[in-house]
Amino acid sequence: MWEQIRANRRRSAMLISLMGVVLVLLGYCGGEMILSGGGGLIGLIVAAVVLLVQLGFYFGGAQSLVLGEAAGAELKHDDCPRLFNIVEEMKLASGLAVMPKILLIQDPAPNAFAFGRTPETATIAVTSGLLQRLNRDELQGVIAHETGHLINQDVQFMMLAVVMLGSIAVLAQIVWRTMRLGGRARSRDESRGGGQAQLILLVVALLLAILGPLMARILYFACSRKREFLADACAAQFTRYPEGLASALEKIAQTAEPPAFVNKANTPMFIVNPLAAMEESSSVFDSHPPTGERIRILRSMAGASLGDYEAAYRKARGGGLIGAQSLQAAPAQAVRDASDEGPVLSRVDARATIRRNAGYAHVQCTCGLEIGVPPGYDRKEIRCVRCGSVWPVPTA
Repeated sequence: MWEQIRANRRRSAMLISLMGVVLVLLGYCGGEMILSGGGGLIGLIVAAVVLLVQLGFYFGGAQSLVLGEAAGAELKHDDCPRLFNIVEEMKLASGLAVMPKILLIQDPAPNAFAFGRTPETATIAVTSGLLQRLNRDELQGVIAHETGHLINQDVQFMMLAVVMLGSIAVLAQIVWRTMRLGGRARSRDESRGGGQAQLILLVVALLLAILGPLMARILYFACSRKREFLADACAAQFTRYPEGLASALEKIAQTAEPPAFVNKANTPMFIVNPLAAMEESSSVFDSHPPTGERIRILRSMAGASLGDYEAAYRKARGGGLIGAQSLQAAPAQAVRDASDEGPVLSRVDARATIRRNAGYAHVQCTCGLEIGVPPGYDRKEIRCVRCGSVWPVPTA
């Protein structure tokens, strides 16, 4: 898939550059409009400061940038051996150089995404709802899809796009609020003796403050849509079982509630857009291609190779997706038989794993209730809420 990786880099550089142009114009025009005489330079400095702050979050904590306040536990092999086996299988099938970390998020909505600034920090995050609802074949398809994003180097770009989008949104708010608080009135007074330049700057600054974030979001979503099809193609190739991913997408899309930590900035990171899972229309405001279309392409594949996905894609959408050299290098693959394994983790096991990794102590009451003692609990005993029994708190 090196051909796709190179094309992704080229498109990514172009789109990030366009977002950078929006940021620079917003900073310069906003500064000139608010401060006049040399204010454009100050506006550019403010834009640079906002971007540097956002980049600080990117380099210092990519996880917090994506997850916000959501709590996630990094899993070790003994926490969920079957999940680890699936990730290891997809690492080997894809040729990924480094084993990605696995993050489990306590949330009933099934979904998954990958993030990480470098191969060494690459992480595949799954919700507890995903592990409880999907069987092994379906979960393998999801993990393969996210591994495809890692192999195609989509993750690093999407994280950087989040930074650019956040910078434009913050700067637009600064410009808009400052103009409302008096900057616009000052520039109007100056424009009486300054000709039409101030009026033009006023119009441009207003348009950029209002439409800048919207333009950046359209560019951001445009970056995401085609990458989803490529990751689906990779998943079919890695698993040799397209139906696994198709069935997983179907189950995820039918979920009524999105994950609690979802927001408009991180929706392109998910395997299915949790805010519009079953939306069948396609527009410039969509972060993902229609889920139903992705499912139909996977289920119409004659085999499991990149060539089979390309043929199904052309039939469904017209035009090509995968480069000719990549198709020539990809071997033919037959679809393997389905496995009969069910979900890899129960609801109780998922909750226990999250609590154990978060530092909770475990107390088993004779009435059958399992009591989780949170870290920082400063008493020596704890009372069972069901039967009233008092138990000593474990020291470790």
